[in-house]
Amino acid sequence: MKIKVGFKNKKIEIEAKEANKLIGLMFKTKKHENLLFKFEKEGIYPIHSFFVFFPFVAIWLDKNNKILEKRIINPFEFYVAPKKPFKKLIEIPINDKNEIIVDFLVGKERFK
Repeated sequence: MKIKVGFKNKKIEIEAKEANKLIGLMFKTKKHENLLFKFEKEGIYPIHSFFVFFPFVAIWLDKNNKILEKRIINPFEFYVAPKKPFKKLIEIPINDKNEIIVDFLVGKERFK
């Protein structure tokens, strides 16, 4: 599924597969496809990166696919939550296939 997201008055299209809300990128490789999580109600749903062995970008979206928050998640972070309620979450593995998307979203931060 392709999803257009808005950021800084620009849009980018991200290919993502609808995901199981319990598993996400756990036990996957960094070559895995991007994952889209949809929630019935807008809210703050924390995530973690236990058993995710690579960094990834998490972007939290409102119902209109506007980016509310984005950040790089490192392996084995215990608790990650955005500041605002959201409706969708996309997890994007940092890899060569996603280089353009990652550069657009977080730029050089991925090298920290």
